Amino acid sequence: MAARVLRPHRFDVYVALGGLLGGLLLWGAQVFPRRTDDALVLWSPDWAALVPLGVTAGCELLRRTMPRTALLTGVLALTVDTVTRGSVLTIVMFTDLVYAAVLYGTPASARRIPWITGLLTVAGLVVPVAVWQVPDSMLIGVGIGAIALGPATTGALVRNHREAAEAARLRAEQTALLAEMDRVQAVTAERARMARELHDMVANHLSAIAIHSTAALSLDDAGTSRDALKVIRENSVAGLAEMRRLIGILRNGSGEHEPAAAPTLDGLGALVETARANGLDVTLDAAHGQVPAPVELAAYRVVQESLTNALKHAAPGPVRITLGEHDGALRVVVTSAYDHRDAPRAPGSGAGLVGMRERTELLGGTFAAGADGDVWTVRVELPLTQGDSA
Repeated sequence: MAARVLRPHRFDVYVALGGLLGGLLLWGAQVFPRRTDDALVLWSPDWAALVPLGVTAGCELLRRTMPRTALLTGVLALTVDTVTRGSVLTIVMFTDLVYAAVLYGTPASARRIPWITGLLTVAGLVVPVAVWQVPDSMLIGVGIGAIALGPATTGALVRNHREAAEAARLRAEQTALLAEMDRVQAVTAERARMARELHDMVANHLSAIAIHSTAALSLDDAGTSRDALKVIRENSVAGLAEMRRLIGILRNGSGEHEPAAAPTLDGLGALVETARANGLDVTLDAAHGQVPAPVELAAYRVVQESLTNALKHAAPGPVRITLGEHDGALRVVVTSAYDHRDAPRAPGSGAGLVGMRERTELLGGTFAAGADGDVWTVRVELPLTQGDSA
């Protein structure tokens, strides 16, 4: 597999060409920072200054793709430049190489280069004065600070600013993602709650309608048909009222359809009377104290759904509802005669047991439903303490 060639960035090409052309113009105009008789000039021909200039310009092509290699090569070019008559553009491009090495280099390079240039600057301030005892020699340290420490510090500041901006952007994206996840979860939970409410409110009425309409069609008796039609009409009106109320809730309570108060355990008597009117033999035994509202609503819906299931699935026989407090929990037990037929008397979606289990688990309770011989039992325990904070 061929190695991938790193092409220089367009801006880097412009920097390299600009530095090279500028250096050539200064060279052509004979503008040099040092004279031929300078003690540091060991390579005096004028053309010698073009060698570090060209090398440094080439390093500029690598300032973004290979910043550390470019800087090390630039150090060698600057060293050669100091023994020639030199070029101002070579020094300027070297400062850019230091800046780019900190900005685009590895995190380790970004940490080390400012420290190294800082130490070199301090050494350039202290060592010459200690050796030559001449205050003007401190200018060496000033020069090192100008061409090395200054660009390195600037690069570190720019890099830190960019990293902080990138971290802020990532945090914003993460916050937006979490907010979207929360929104989706909230929508899903609300849809599940609405599905449970719709099922619990309407399924009982529709089941009664289905069963009594079947009886009216199968029995050729005017009195029976009249009674069945009466029950059908009552359940149709009640179911329609519940549907209108639900639609009103979905429309934010606008118009004449205002949300009704949540059902309470005090309404179990009316629920039992409706079940009796639909043909069930129901007895209610409730002994409990003050119950938190979430627990009260869940218990009411469990009883309501259990009566609906008894109407659709149970064999002829008594239905017994028992409510009581046990060990800090409200226990709800509904028993009915179990019918071993393959098909129910009215079609069902299978969402009733799922809804009861969801309501129970939301309050940290336990749910169990199943047949024991000829008896179907629904048993729910709802912690009273969980209901206070629900």
